[in-house]
Amino acid sequence: MREPSEVRRRRILAVVRSRGSVRVSDLAGELEVSIVTARRDVEELARAGELRRGHGVARSLESAAQARGPASASSDAVDGAAVALVVPERHTYLYETMHCARTVLDAAGIRVALHITPQAAGAERPLVERALADGARGLLIAPRWPTVAEEEAGHAWLAGLDVPTVLMERRPRRGSVLHAVDSVCSDHWYGMHLAVDHLVSLGHRRIVLAARDDSPTARALRSAFARIAGDREEVEDWAVVLSASASEAGDASGPAERQGAGDGGGPVSGDGLARLLRERDFTAAVLHGDVDALMLVQQLADHEVRVPQDCSVVAYDDVVAAFGSTPLTAVAPPKAAVGRVAAELLVQRLTRPGAPPQRTELLPELKIRGSVQDPRSDRSTV
Repeated sequence: MREPSEVRRRRILAVVRSRGSVRVSDLAGELEVSIVTARRDVEELARAGELRRGHGVARSLESAAQARGPASASSDAVDGAAVALVVPERHTYLYETMHCARTVLDAAGIRVALHITPQAAGAERPLVERALADGARGLLIAPRWPTVAEEEAGHAWLAGLDVPTVLMERRPRRGSVLHAVDSVCSDHWYGMHLAVDHLVSLGHRRIVLAARDDSPTARALRSAFARIAGDREEVEDWAVVLSASASEAGDASGPAERQGAGDGGGPVSGDGLARLLRERDFTAAVLHGDVDALMLVQQLADHEVRVPQDCSVVAYDDVVAAFGSTPLTAVAPPKAAVGRVAAELLVQRLTRPGAPPQRTELLPELKIRGSVQDPRSDRSTV
């Protein structure tokens, strides 16, 4: 016979208070009820002020108060508040960032309203304004900013918001109106340094970067590569070309950008990249991002350019780089940590307003796989 809901909820409270926190799925199993029933019970207990509900987790009020310590009064002030999380559509790079940010906010008792930005100029502003009108008390945002002009246009209205705002994976230029706005991002200069340094250490002296220019990250990587490759005495020749998928690029090759000479042509597909590798005798390529990298590697194979025997490849992003027929060595920005630190910073702003703004950079790491080798070797090993 099924026990009354009042009895079941008392049992849930006893379990949560004894353990501090427990997953709703575990509660369902122990109580021998469906997850839907357990979740509904937890929601009712949270509404009654008996416990705190997170993302798939029920937490004891006592353990939450102990964890907050002296700041409990200010934390209680935002318990149940809502913040807006704004990210571009079809941006798999930010999925891990977004998930970790939400986990931190859920744990703090802050409700998250997710807004997906469509691929249209100026799309963020109406979404943010609507979220604030709906009562959002803070903002975590990764603007698309596909061009420098759109990035500069977005600075003024973001700087004028009257709620705590943290930028994710965006670093406004020094001296801009957003310079003093909280931001958390990957140190992409260091990530590119890891890629170039690894290739140089293996003996590569002629390196090309194929990267898009339709995001702040892509533009930062293009600039960083040019500075790093230009400053390394070991690098005899280098180039930056505009990459794109096969559907966008056709067989355009165009002259390569070199030391700020401009893009010099349309996007480069596998055909254009293979031609450039042969013409300039490049032995290594850094490709941004993962999907473009995997497609270019496939296209290089169609033109009898073997990876890594004929050309070593380092991808940048490490979202799907490991899943290619040849797993790609990749620079992995700290995607999860960016979301966690950004959310923690927003919680701090909501609970302790008035603290100085922070500009935080987190270091990427290099994941070495099977797509790079010594250019003087025919061995297909790392």
